[in-house]
Amino acid sequence: MSKIVIREIQSKDNQQIAAVIREVFINDNYPKTGTAFADKQLDFMFETYDKEKAIYFVIENDGRIIGGAGISQLDNADSNICELQKMYFLNEARGKGLGFKIIQMCLEKAKEFGFEKCYLETLPEMKTAQHLYQKSGFEYIDAPMGNTCHTSCPVWMIKDLNE
Repeated sequence: MSKIVIREIQSKDNQQIAAVIREVFINDNYPKTGTAFADKQLDFMFETYDKEKAIYFVIENDGRIIGGAGISQLDNADSNICELQKMYFLNEARGKGLGFKIIQMCLEKAKEFGFEKCYLETLPEMKTAQHLYQKSGFEYIDAPMGNTCHTSCPVWMIKDLNE
């Protein structure tokens, strides 16, 4: 890791970040249906987050994208809740503190946007990610919120942004 940069996504990043997310699912043998792998917007991440109260960050190493994460309004939620979305890192980006850093950046933006809570969904086998979410103040909840269509993600967490 020579030159790490965390920055907002640009339209030129669409292909690279989609490839990173798909590679994580394939390499770690995660379910391909009912997860981010099957999301229509995966190939259009810049356009997906190019709206009010949404942002997506990519992590670059010497100009090559190695991970990312973003926040946006939780789909079909009645309240002022955002969702931490599409946080995935290639193996080379893991264990270097980048996950914690990008979560903090996303949560800061969520507060700036005026969200009161941040929700996330994840897979049971993503134990390291769950530990990171807990370290960032997320707590487990018993049922999903909104309508993300991620039916293969039965682990739900939330963080109060006003604490």
